[in-house]
Amino acid sequence: MKLPALFIIASAFTGSAFADTTVKDRDALLSALRSAKPGTTILVAPGNYQGGLSASKLSGEKGKPITVRAADPKQPPVFEGGGSGIHLSGCSFVELSHLTFKNAQANGINIDDGGSVETPSKGIVLRNLTVSSSVPKGNRDGIKLSGLDNFTVADCRVERWGSSGSAIDMVGCHDGTVQGCSFEHDPALAPQANGVQAKGGSARIVIKRCTFKGAGGRGVNLGGNTGAAYFRPAKPPAEAQELTVEDCRFTDIQAPIAFVGVDGAIVRHNTIENPGRWALRILQENTSPEMAPCRKGSFTDNIIVFQSGQLAQAVNVGGGTEPNSFSFARNLWFCSDKPAESKSRIRLPATEDAGVFGENPALRPDGTSATHKMGIRPAAP
Repeated sequence: MKLPALFIIASAFTGSAFADTTVKDRDALLSALRSAKPGTTILVAPGNYQGGLSASKLSGEKGKPITVRAADPKQPPVFEGGGSGIHLSGCSFVELSHLTFKNAQANGINIDDGGSVETPSKGIVLRNLTVSSSVPKGNRDGIKLSGLDNFTVADCRVERWGSSGSAIDMVGCHDGTVQGCSFEHDPALAPQANGVQAKGGSARIVIKRCTFKGAGGRGVNLGGNTGAAYFRPAKPPAEAQELTVEDCRFTDIQAPIAFVGVDGAIVRHNTIENPGRWALRILQENTSPEMAPCRKGSFTDNIIVFQSGQLAQAVNVGGGTEPNSFSFARNLWFCSDKPAESKSRIRLPATEDAGVFGENPALRPDGTSATHKMGIRPAAP
C-alpha cells in the first residue's frame, strides 16, 4: 500500500514516546513541530521550503531529543528566505541535522532562551547544517545563539553572512563546543565581520578543528562588547571566560585571533596563514568598570606564516588591557617572502618561551606541518 505524504511510524513498543514523522511540505513540518514529544524525529523530505520557521518551548529530554533532520542526508532540504531561516525560542534538547538555510533576511538560524536569563536553553545540537546568504549588509549572523548551555555545533558550513555580523555569534552561552565547522566569506565585503564570536558572559566554550577562510576582520572574537541588558548571567565579571581555540586553520583574515575583554583564553595548535594586519589583537571594547580587563590569554604551539608586506604588527595591543598577563610559548613564526627577517618582524607584549623563527613549516594541504609539532595536530585515526 502506498504511504501518504505525511505519515507516522510508531514504535513497536506500546506506550513509547518515540515516533518518526516524515514531512513533505512546510505546513506539515510546522504541525509536526507543534506536536513533537521527547524522542520524536521529524524527517524532512528533499525539496525547497519557505524559511521563516519558528517554534517555542520545544522540550526534548536528555537521551530523547526532538530531532529535525533530512530524510535523505544526501539531498538536504533547502529553506530559503524568511526573517530567520528558523527561530527556536526557549527550547531544550533539540537537534537539527543535514539541513540547508539560504538568504534569510536576518539570521540564518536563531536560537535563544526566550528572554529568560534564569532558564537557558539546554542540550541544543546543530549538526551538518549549511547556512549561506547573498551577502546582506549589517549585523546579521549565520547562526545566532543566545542563552544556551551544554550545546554542540558540529560539521556545519557557514558561507557569507552580514557585513558586520558573525558566522556564529554566541551571547551568554556556556559549556559548548564548536567543532569540525568551516566558515568562508569574502573579506572585501565584510571587513567588520567575525568568524566565531563568544561574548555577553559566555564561558567554557571550545572551538576546535574548524577552518576559517576570508572570514572578515576577525577570525575568532574571544569576548566583545555587549549591552548590559543582554548579558547571561546578568552581571558576569567579564565579557567571556575560559574559552579555547585549538587545531583550527585561519587563512586570509585581517586578525585571525582577537582577545577582547576575555578573562582567560587558550589559543593553541592552530595554523595561521597570511594574516592581514595582525596575527592577534588584545583589546578592551567594553569599558564598563565592572568588567575585568582583557587578560590571562595563552598563545602556544601555533604556526604563523605571514608576508612582509601584509603584517603590520604581530600583536595589536589596545588600551585598558593587561598584555603582560599573556603567555607565548613554542610558536613558529615564518615570513614566507623574507625568512631571514622572521624574528626581527615579531614584537610580542610578553617574552616568547622556546619560539621558533624563520623555519619553513612545510604545510600539508590539511594545514598540518610536515616538519614540526606546532600548528594543527594530526586528527586521530
